[in-house]
Amino acid sequence: MTLGQRTPAWVDAGIATYVKRLPREYALTILPIRPEPRNGGKTIEQVLAAEAARLRTACAGCRVIALDERGAAWTTRDLADRIGRWRDAAIEPAFVIGSADGLDAAFKRDAHDRVALSAMTLPHGLVRIIVAEQIYRAVAIATGHPYHRE
Repeated sequence: MTLGQRTPAWVDAGIATYVKRLPREYALTILPIRPEPRNGGKTIEQVLAAEAARLRTACAGCRVIALDERGAAWTTRDLADRIGRWRDAAIEPAFVIGSADGLDAAFKRDAHDRVALSAMTLPHGLVRIIVAEQIYRAVAIATGHPYHRE
């Protein structure tokens, strides 16, 4: 799940590269969620709360992994191990990327996991590509392909 609308062609092409490489049983779907308009005198907290309500609906029944720069630092191997466990338990993960203002504090608190890709602020489109690449790499490891970092 990602809060945001249109992405540049290079982002779509990057994501498509990894989606195409995934085995069929590991489908990756990017579900854009409309961000809340930043007008009408709404506070950032009100905007994020409205976005969180839409995200909760979209993520119903999934294991929610909120991307947050203050989250845990997972390695690719950590992600691969989790993907294997989720597959075995028939759990569908939802990696959630926030809007320009991030994610609602309560949404992050309620997420099953909070994960940091970096302590730096990254462009939204680049985060989408990084997540797609890491899912692809972790699935390869989880399905028995050799990992050159071990």
